[in-house]
Amino acid sequence: MTGPAQRIRAALPWHQVRRIGRRMTWGITDQAMSSLTNFLLSAYVARSLGATQFGAFSLAYLTYGFALNASRGLSIEPLLVRFSGVEIRRWRRATRGCTGTALLVGLICGSLAMIAGVLVRGTTGLAFLGLGLMLPGLLLQDSWRYCFFALGRGHHAFINDTFWAVVQVPLLLLMKDTGHATVFWFMIAWGAGAYGGAILGAFQARVVPGLVGATVWLVLHRDLGPRYLIENTGANAADTTRSYIASSILGLAAVGDMQAATVLMGPFKIILFGMGMITIPEAAQILRNSPRRLPLFCLAVSAGLSVAAAAWGVMLLVTMPLGVGHLLLGSIWKAAYPLVPPTVLVVMGATSAAGSGIGMHALGASRRSLRSAMVASLVMVPLAVVGALLWGVYGTLYLVAAGAWMTALYSWWLLRVAIVDSGRLPVPSWLWPPSGNEGPGRHPAAHRRQRHQCDRQQGHQQEEAGAVK
Repeated sequence: MTGPAQRIRAALPWHQVRRIGRRMTWGITDQAMSSLTNFLLSAYVARSLGATQFGAFSLAYLTYGFALNASRGLSIEPLLVRFSGVEIRRWRRATRGCTGTALLVGLICGSLAMIAGVLVRGTTGLAFLGLGLMLPGLLLQDSWRYCFFALGRGHHAFINDTFWAVVQVPLLLLMKDTGHATVFWFMIAWGAGAYGGAILGAFQARVVPGLVGATVWLVLHRDLGPRYLIENTGANAADTTRSYIASSILGLAAVGDMQAATVLMGPFKIILFGMGMITIPEAAQILRNSPRRLPLFCLAVSAGLSVAAAAWGVMLLVTMPLGVGHLLLGSIWKAAYPLVPPTVLVVMGATSAAGSGIGMHALGASRRSLRSAMVASLVMVPLAVVGALLWGVYGTLYLVAAGAWMTALYSWWLLRVAIVDSGRLPVPSWLWPPSGNEGPGRHPAAHRRQRHQCDRQQGHQQEEAGAVK
């Protein structure tokens, strides 16, 4: 066999494709369970408590999202980069520190939320008080999910999320039947399911989270954790800021129409987030075992997700006038329908950058990935404002889509720089032609950086072993 088929087979062996497919299936299945649980929770709270208490719940849930991103940046991202696919004993040592860090972040953020609840008082104060009590369990349960995917045991994450749902749903029904249908008790029921999953995770992994190990974890991964913290929370803050600015310029109705178009992309986002749980561990293993295949893997992820997003958008455009639109959104589907094409372009811009972000995470290029996220945030917000002022809703979405594609190109360029910096693999010809002195062993600066990274990795392992002793 010669030609392109042989090159593709050599680049991605069939057994590797099957393994990635199995893990991808578990990632999507687990994310679907998690997303469905959260969707049912929001819908049940909205129908049971009314607009005021649901608004308080929404503020608390938004705060939970910030805490979740902070926990993932400090605990989970370093685990996925440095401990994906390692042997079980080393994974358990790393998991003890990772989950301990998530628990520590939950205790700190939970304490702050409780203080805010006492100060604010009223319905919103009760929501934050309930959130503060539940945050340690919520963040610890989330960390178990990613720890299992780092080990390649996605079915454990699915079992854990299913157990959360099994505990949560009866408790919500019980609260309503016993006259405790308030935002505080609904937050307690939601978090109680997470606490159950957090305890189950310790039995599944045979690991007890260590708060003392959390301090060691933060010190060992101080070159990654703070940057991923800023990267995750910064992107979240930019999205929230963009929504608030758009609402102040265009009004709540216009923002509602844009949100409705975003909701239509929900099933695809389950695939997107589900793949996010397995792609970084897979990329880290590919880098460890077959470094030259990493760029092709990143390209395949971006291309596959972009094609899937486009296909989902076409399906929406075809089926919504046939009754699906009214079934999903009710009477507002007609206002949301014209916004589907620009919304799909925004999502495709994000998916086209996904592969480069995965590559930078696998390489441990936290400075590069942070720069990519910050540039994207700085570009998107002004474009959204300009679009809203000049052309309304359509201008907002189309300019944000243009910004997403521009930052995607910048992200791929940063991946190229990260590859050169690592000195571990050559720059592929399709990722901008490399100059003659680029590639492993031919770039003196890259060679020095490679030695520095090796020394730093050895230092991590020695410090980790010393901490265990």
